[in-house]
Amino acid sequence: MARRGRPGYDRDSLLEVVVTAFNERGYDGTGMEELSKRLGISKSAIYHHVSGKDELLGLAVDRALGALFAVLDEPPAATATATAQLEHVLRRSVEVLAAELPYVTLLLRVRGNSPVERRALERRREFDHRVADLVAKAAAEGGVRKDIDPRLTSRLLFGTVNSLIEWYRPDGDLPVETLATALTTILFNGLHTHPEP
Repeated sequence: MARRGRPGYDRDSLLEVVVTAFNERGYDGTGMEELSKRLGISKSAIYHHVSGKDELLGLAVDRALGALFAVLDEPPAATATATAQLEHVLRRSVEVLAAELPYVTLLLRVRGNSPVERRALERRREFDHRVADLVAKAAAEGGVRKDIDPRLTSRLLFGTVNSLIEWYRPDGDLPVETLATALTTILFNGLHTHPEP
């Protein structure tokens, strides 16, 4: 006969519940007692998986950061320009955000109040620098504007992508492919219509 009792968790399933709690109540506002209640297991059972709340936060933000850095590290097509690579990075970042929405949301809400949060912010800055480098290369080849600082362009591009956490729902009526296409089209081509000659 199967043993009855509380459901078991592996680290990933535990993290899903924890990230939801952190997003709803804030990291600082979520204690181990609250996590224990939501999971339906004792605090000591949580400690079987992790050393504590800091490790849970680290695992969650590392998941989001790992997915975003993987986009930057995807090998470009042999003939891809820097501009095409930049567009690819934006499109794929939208897809990552949709696939890892709770984790990216948590990442974007960290403020640097703990060593784990400060490490996450440092890695976010590294990501921003790498995108800014790509913007500078795209500007040098004439694919994007040269008259705007690449760091500012990078921040504006990813500010737009990051704003999706506030309203986009992957289970809604808007497919992520449509969203990614609309976002990259507007960011690269603008809103002005261009009458045919």
